Amino acid sequence: MTIAPGKLSEPAVGAFVAAVNARDKDAFAALLTTDATMSDDGSDRDLQDWADREIFSSNGHMDVVTESDGGRALVVSYRNDTWGEMRTAWRFTITPDGHISRFETGQA
Repeated sequence: MTIAPGKLSEPAVGAFVAAVNARDKDAFAALLTTDATMSDDGSDRDLQDWADREIFSSNGHMDVVTESDGGRALVVSYRNDTWGEMRTAWRFTITPDGHISRFETGQA
């Protein structure tokens, strides 16, 4: 059983999951600070390039399995057309005004 984006404890993270699943680049970008950063499997990546490749051009989709840390940490069944399906961990840093300044992902 998965957790729907609207049921996640942290609204910004729920909106992130919803934007990914809808492949909504504008909503995704609006959630991020202008200087947001990210890492994948412990290596910092260019966020825009990574999101285009791993989410938007490859039909990325997140099914949230569990959340912790007030909704800022997720375990997700993630799939895309490039890598198939895998269990991943996601951790988010949220600013006081509700934007995502950093997210980290990798295999769980």
